[in-house]
Amino acid sequence: MNEIDTLVIIPTYNEIENISRISQAVLDTSPHVDILFVDDNSPDGTGKLADELAAKESRIHVMHRTSKDGLGRAYIAGFKWALERDYQFVMEMDCDFSHDPAMIPSFRDKILEGHDLVLGSRYVGGVRVLNWPMTRLMLSRFAGVYVQIITGMPISDPTGGFKCFRRELLQSYDLDAVKANGYGFQIEMTHKAWMNGFRIGEVPIIFEDRKEGTSKMSGNIVYEALWVVWTLAIRNGFRRAPRKKRI
Repeated sequence: MNEIDTLVIIPTYNEIENISRISQAVLDTSPHVDILFVDDNSPDGTGKLADELAAKESRIHVMHRTSKDGLGRAYIAGFKWALERDYQFVMEMDCDFSHDPAMIPSFRDKILEGHDLVLGSRYVGGVRVLNWPMTRLMLSRFAGVYVQIITGMPISDPTGGFKCFRRELLQSYDLDAVKANGYGFQIEMTHKAWMNGFRIGEVPIIFEDRKEGTSKMSGNIVYEALWVVWTLAIRNGFRRAPRKKRI
């Protein structure tokens, strides 16, 4: 296995306050990791700064997109980029330090134990969320219960965006057929893996709300997640167990 076997995909839009610090923090966690910044034409100069960082560090890569097209589309573009190369493990991560870079080795270790998808959970064994208003925390917890009731998927934090995919799992998706773009994207990707019998694990994480920049949270993202859950349930005939079991 190559020494660098893991790609951390970090979508960016107006993250100029965070991008230098997050890149250094991620690379410091492990010699096995590269970074791909997927920038949606940030008007604050994030993409330009990402290029400057990449020019100085071979483990940093940058993809420029022409417009702000949503988180899901950014990750799909990053997944395709990763699959064109030799990465064995591909991670999703936010740029704002709400996801702790120090946890990256824990995701990789759990994948190496035999999992195909590892999810960072804010709610395994208790609640570990800092600096969120109670309304947002309740919305997030409700979402997890809502997904489990409707789909039967036994995941504590299905809307979380800190996760790691094994290459073989990513290759199994029809990436162009993934429709959701916000929290619904996270639910859809995990549900597809679960329904097809891939091995899913969770690692406990501490989630801290961003300190720099502005949140991209919107009402449309919440509404999308609500209907995506029903779409997945209907598409699978309200089946509440995987279609196949992988060994």
